Amino acid sequence: MKQIIVAIDGYSSCGKSTIAKQLAQYAGYRYIDTGAMYRAVALNAIRKGVMYSGKATDIEGILDFTHIDFAIQPDGTQHVTLNGEDVEKQIRTLEVGNAASQIAVIPEVRRFLVAQQQQMGKQGGIVMDGRDIGTVVFPQAELKLFLTASPEVRAERRYKELIEKGEQPVMADVLADVNDRDYRDTHRDESPLRQAEDAVVVDNSCMTREEQMQHIYRIFDERCK
Repeated sequence: MKQIIVAIDGYSSCGKSTIAKQLAQYAGYRYIDTGAMYRAVALNAIRKGVMYSGKATDIEGILDFTHIDFAIQPDGTQHVTLNGEDVEKQIRTLEVGNAASQIAVIPEVRRFLVAQQQQMGKQGGIVMDGRDIGTVVFPQAELKLFLTASPEVRAERRYKELIEKGEQPVMADVLADVNDRDYRDTHRDESPLRQAEDAVVVDNSCMTREEQMQHIYRIFDERCK
């Protein structure tokens, strides 16, 4: 059976990464977390002191010194590495997530990462999630999913994740961050978040994780026939 490309796009905190990981495991495919790649660039920009300089050229200047990869762990999971360092935990903070959304509007950053993503997936047999996978990175993908949920539901999910990580977020701030990221993602000039015409929409606002995965497995199996 031919191995296809699965492109998963959607709003922040819709569970794209979790869904993509589980689908990749189900299909025996490789999983590529593109959001983590943007977070890694943002983390490097913060560390280099250029994240908040107000100059896109400062961030562009560190790209040649930003080497991103995925390291397979003993349990089969993947951790993001930045210049050889495991930064999986560091990139998952609210600050880095917000910074990643800001640097994602910079055309040179997007071109830098899109080229890497296309190289990773050119052989097929991958599940890749992000904001522009089905529209820009792999418009030829055989299966495109677009995930959505209400801002309130997504904010509650994100709030619980941060609490579990030992942080002390304020719910109103998390909701404001979700709405801000939605606006930036959908209004940026370079590769804005939008639903591909041939994407299958999955609204998981009222779905349990088991329900949404069984639904997505059925879509995948049908597309592979």
